[in-house]
Amino acid sequence: MGINLLKLLSAIILAYAFYAALVFIAQRKMMYPGKTIQAPATPSPMVGRTTLWLKTRFGRVETWYVPGQGKGRRPLVIFFHGNGEIIDFLPGQIEGFNAMGMGVLAIEYPGYGRSQGSPSEESITETALAAYDMITKRNDVDPSRVMAFGRSLGGGVACALSRQRPLAALILQSPFTSTRPFARRYLLPSFLVRDVFDNAAALASFPGPVLIFHGRRDDIIPFEHGKELAGIARKARFVELPCAHNDCPPDWGGFLQTVEKFLRDEKIL
Repeated sequence: MGINLLKLLSAIILAYAFYAALVFIAQRKMMYPGKTIQAPATPSPMVGRTTLWLKTRFGRVETWYVPGQGKGRRPLVIFFHGNGEIIDFLPGQIEGFNAMGMGVLAIEYPGYGRSQGSPSEESITETALAAYDMITKRNDVDPSRVMAFGRSLGGGVACALSRQRPLAALILQSPFTSTRPFARRYLLPSFLVRDVFDNAAALASFPGPVLIFHGRRDDIIPFEHGKELAGIARKARFVELPCAHNDCPPDWGGFLQTVEKFLRDEKIL
């Protein structure tokens, strides 16, 4: 009986180890599903847009720039989309931010769409840093009024950028504290997570204002993540939305009005 039990335990341990190794190897395919979205060879036309290509050590990465309306140096938002999107999905959202009078720089992720490379925390953060350094050298951008907007995974990129470059503000939609807690969904220890995106640590040290939106019924990133981040940030506003994850925000116009009020209150616009 003892020998049979030992064999059973050994088989369970081996099966779990095999499962853990499989998930560890496959986790980036799971984390970056947008890499499989087929983008057209050239993007659809968009008024005011200039395509700017970043040169990185892993190849060229696409960004879209729409300048701010008005004379002189204008405020700018760097836009980071979710992991299940590509830059081609963003024209309406870019136009919404641009209508406030600010410039918009939308960043593609390595390996997504028409961009080269492979997505990872390291490569995406390198892309964000290169984009920031490029755009803040422009004569039509006010480097003291550059902010970052990130949705879902994009919130992790925005927070990663804030740890290495000065930002006037952070706007986060459906953010997570870090990706470590999601390991529990797969019955795995958190140390196996390769791309952590530690937003909690970033917000603990970020000195500027933070606006956080989170859907009360979020079925992918729990609502509690957003609430916890709002408690960690030094200067945060938290907005609860009546939505889940992929249907958020339910009212894009109202969402933009809240963003604009936040930026005007903080004297960024």
